Amino acid sequence: MTVRRAWIEWRNRLLASPRFQDWALSTPIVRRIARRRAQALFDLVAGFAYSQALAAAVRLDLPALLAEGPQNPDALAGRLGLPPDSAAVLLRAAAALGLAERLEDGRYMLGPQGAALRGTPGVAAMIAHHDLLYADLADPVAVLARGGGGGKLADFWLYGAGGDPAAVADYSRLMAASQPLVAQQILDAWDFGRHRSVLDVGGGEGAFLAALAARHPTLRLALFDLPAVAGRARARLGTSATVHGGDFRTDPLPLGADLVTLVRILHDHDDGPAQALLDRIARALPPGGTLLVAEPFAATPGAEAMGAYFGLYLLAMGSGRPRAAGEIGAMLERAGFAHWRQRRTRHPLTLGMIVATR
Repeated sequence: MTVRRAWIEWRNRLLASPRFQDWALSTPIVRRIARRRAQALFDLVAGFAYSQALAAAVRLDLPALLAEGPQNPDALAGRLGLPPDSAAVLLRAAAALGLAERLEDGRYMLGPQGAALRGTPGVAAMIAHHDLLYADLADPVAVLARGGGGGKLADFWLYGAGGDPAAVADYSRLMAASQPLVAQQILDAWDFGRHRSVLDVGGGEGAFLAALAARHPTLRLALFDLPAVAGRARARLGTSATVHGGDFRTDPLPLGADLVTLVRILHDHDDGPAQALLDRIARALPPGGTLLVAEPFAATPGAEAMGAYFGLYLLAMGSGRPRAAGEIGAMLERAGFAHWRQRRTRHPLTLGMIVATR
């Protein structure tokens, strides 16, 4: 038995002991640590209730109402369309989560987390979208047992199978809403001025390329996505980019770019399709060409909980998995890229970046 394993087993026996728990809570020198661990355990138990309070606040647009200034709870109940007692429950929950802040006179204002939420509309869009995830995870064991997929989230992400315009529109709006913060991190982390032509593979309706065009107006830009999505990209980008419709799982990619970008694409696909996509990109790039991969990475220090979130999300979606930077690097080497390196982003917990050279 290793020293680490022996220590873990001893620690777990100790923490599971009711006698030790009582001692820790009654001993001043360790009481603060014990209470903090108890709170963390409670947060695990209550996490679903927290997420539902957050979902209700977003759906009812509570942060926008609180941003107007101090609000009387009874008057706010009418604006929310809730009975006063129900509104009081939501407001107390919102205050506990930092979405709202209760004043001394009993009125409520916007809290620090609510203000941050107001400043990042893409997060609110993801919270609203989580209704599909919650429906699938009502029985998480069933999702695990069937190996993922088969639910509402999988149906949403399979929008391209039939090219349904309504499904395409919902998907495209979600991606576009959540793209600005990601785009700014990428633009700050890499000098796009060193390139002549950029191809964004799986670029949706063009939110990233629109931000890139604003920062580097002389770049030649191109986008490749499914035909139904490409039509929306043409309407958004106009003459600032050339838009190609096709399926990157089966169709050859357009040639001519010296930089290809994959923004939050690779982790949506299982290892086989992901490797095939990297192989296809390597063939499309000229010698010395560059590939930029931007998405959350597994095993990022301090972001272990993000791995838990993306792991379950992608399992419910029925495709893909979060990968560590080293795993992606190994895939790039198999595809024929000579060099790859990780680049620092402003918020590595939500977005990592790898740059590879053909």
